This record gives sequence, C-alpha cells and structure tokens, in this order.
Amino acid sequence: MKSADILITGGTVLTLNRDNVKLHEGAVAVTGDTIVAVGDKKELLGMYTAKETIDNPHSIIMPGLINGHTHAAMTCFRGIADDMELMDWLTRYIFPAESRNVNPELAYWGSLLACAEMIKSGTTTFSDMYLFEEETARAAKQAGMRCIIGEGLFDFPSPACKTPAECLIRAENLIRTWADDPLIRTMVEPHSLYSCSPALLQSARELADRYRVPFATHLLENMNEAVQLEKKFGMRATKFLEQAGILDERFIAFHGVVMDDEDIAIFADYGCKVVHNPESNMKLASGVAPISAMLKKGITVGLGTDGCASNNNLDMFQEMDTAAKLEKSARLDPRVMSAETVIRMATANGAKVFGMGDLVGTIEVGKKADISILDMNKPHLTPMYDEYSHLAYAVSGADVETVLINGKVVMKNRRLTTIDENEVMEQVRRIARKIGASLSMPHE
Repeated sequence: MKSADILITGGTVLTLNRDNVKLHEGAVAVTGDTIVAVGDKKELLGMYTAKETIDNPHSIIMPGLINGHTHAAMTCFRGIADDMELMDWLTRYIFPAESRNVNPELAYWGSLLACAEMIKSGTTTFSDMYLFEEETARAAKQAGMRCIIGEGLFDFPSPACKTPAECLIRAENLIRTWADDPLIRTMVEPHSLYSCSPALLQSARELADRYRVPFATHLLENMNEAVQLEKKFGMRATKFLEQAGILDERFIAFHGVVMDDEDIAIFADYGCKVVHNPESNMKLASGVAPISAMLKKGITVGLGTDGCASNNNLDMFQEMDTAAKLEKSARLDPRVMSAETVIRMATANGAKVFGMGDLVGTIEVGKKADISILDMNKPHLTPMYDEYSHLAYAVSGADVETVLINGKVVMKNRRLTTIDENEVMEQVRRIARKIGASLSMPHE
C-alpha cells in the first residue's frame, strides 16, 4: 500500500483535463501539495492509505476556480455607489473614496475578507490589481490562497504612491519580494490606457519583460473609453499597443467589451489573453464583450468577478451562469456559449491566461492540489443529469463544502480553517464606518 496525506473519495471527479475525463465514483490522492493519483474510488482505496479521508458520495470533485480579475480590498467599498456609468462611478465616488480611505490596514483586512468570500465559494486562485498589494499578498498568504498580484500604476498620485516612478518601484519590489513563493505570483499592472501615459506604459512593459511576468491592464471597457483613447493616441487602442511593442503572449486585457473584429484579430496574432467580467460590465452598462468571437479566433479567455464595488460579490459560480446566459442572449443563439465552455474559462483556461496551466486548473497527476468539493445532495441540485449543466446553471458558491489549496484544507464542511471570519467581518465593519463618515454616507 502507498501512503497519501489526503484521499478524496465519492461522487464524481471532473478533471477538466484535455480529454475531459469524468470519473463517477472517483477519487483523488494528495501527497504534500501535489495530486499523486486520480482514478476509480475502489481502485485508489485498494492502493492508498491516507492520514485523512474526505468522503461524500453525493459530491462533485473539481478543480478550484480561478478568479481572473479582482480588486480584493474593494470589499470595503461593496455597495458604496451603485447604478452609475463607469467614468462617473470612478471619478465622483470610487477615486475620492479611495483617496480618503485606502491605506495598508484597509488593503489587508479588505483582502482577507475577499479571501474568505472566495474560498467559501470555491475559488482557489485570484488575480488582483489594487493599491498596497503587499498587504493583499500578506492576506492571501495567511488565508492559504494562490494569487497573482500587481500594484496599480497611475500617472496621477494614489494613496500608495505620489509619482509614476514611485509606482514602478513598488511594482518591482513586489516582484522581488514574492519571487520564490509557492502561492504568490506577480504581474505588472498599469491601471488603464486612459490613466497612464505612453511613457509609463513603456516603462511598465520593460519591467514585465525584465522579470518575464504578465502585463495586464483594463482595456476597452466601454465605448466612451474607446473614443477617448482614439483621440488620445490618434489611432485605435489595439493599434497603439501593437505599434508600441506592448502586445505579446503575456499581455492580458481585462474586460475587452468593445473589441471589434480587427482588435480580436490583432490579439489572436500576438497570443494575447482576455479576462471576461460579465456581471461588472452589466452593472456599469458597459456592454457585452464579444467572447464567442474571441474564442472562435483561438484567444484564451478567463473569467473574473471584478471588484466588489462593481459586482457586488466574488461568487464565480454566479459569474459562470451570467457569462453563459448573457452571451446567448446577446447573440440570439443558445448554442454559442455552453456550460462546459464557461466552466473551462473559470478553471483550465483561467490558469492558461496567467501562464499557470502546468500547475493548476485541472485535476491531474503532478498538478497542485487546488480542489473544490461541492455537496450536490440538495433539493435545488436534484436530480442531476449533467454535471456541467448544474455547475453553470444551478450551483451557487454556498454549495461548496470543502476546499483544498496547495494540498492544504482551507475549508472543511463550510468552516474556514485559516481565517477567523467573524474577526475579519468586524474589522471591515469598523473600516466601513470611517469610509461612510468620510463621504457623509449612512453606514452599518
């Protein structure tokens, strides 16, 4: 008999691997941080003894979800300014609220609250752009979450830095500090083309190239932005990025709502990636990103929630449901975005967006043990003819029962093992009272 640290048994294993293997009455063996066996339950029980066995005969065992775009600390601004257009929302409410309130303490507690919310809804990896990202990294490390982080870069002063040069220094320090961490990875993240000069974008590109990390930015989030950028650069945004030498396989665009056929062709030629944020785009009335057209051109597309101020939650199961239904409705074609497609966007393809396809996103031998176990023995999930259909259209984050990240159980039977969620919520409520007072708004 072989020895494993954890043996997960019962239910159906959805591997999401290249062959889309599905194992009824399956099992997964984990040793250390790694998946060492995937197969039939009886077979693995006959091969392995384990220090801990997690068994649920009515479960789905699947790869942990990958939230491809967040501003984690913005949990502190959840619901602060709803039902507004993007630039009005940013300039009248979000930027002022941030300038008066964002500091390392807010970044830490807000990020830790986001980690709690994400783990409890099955997310094991998140990509983050915000301020004081060293605090987000610290929170993620405490929570045991996998993340890819980048300090937001701006031309104008932010609470974290006063000049673009200072922003770049912070970004580089972040890369160096977390270079060898098993859970924390880094990116270079200019906030957007409208908030960064060509010089800052070039410096950011050079920094990303120096350390071979992804370069990610908000791009073409609505039509007003597209018009503004064309005036700023004298050409369409994607042509500017192409001529500036910024596009390559490590370039990631968040949103891409108003990308047209020419933009999509440019992205496909350079191997650029996109993260789709349908609920945030809908709430800000930004439009519907042409995701099915991107997928037809072979562009790798991940899925993200965006921040809690524009969504207002971090539940990736809700995001999958929205992504599939929105695309069907917008294209008037029920076949255009399948359940399996959006599940892959939130798992295997999400990992590929960030160059992590060799580590996470599927359940395969040799991959890191980032696994979500869902309890399907519930009225709203009965009966079940197709697992992918249920995951996309019936499941919510509250159906996640147990979560492993890097081989460690971070939630078991809905109880977080790395975070005191009551303490975190109380700390964020305290911070929210200060935010409300600073903006003369009612607060809890």
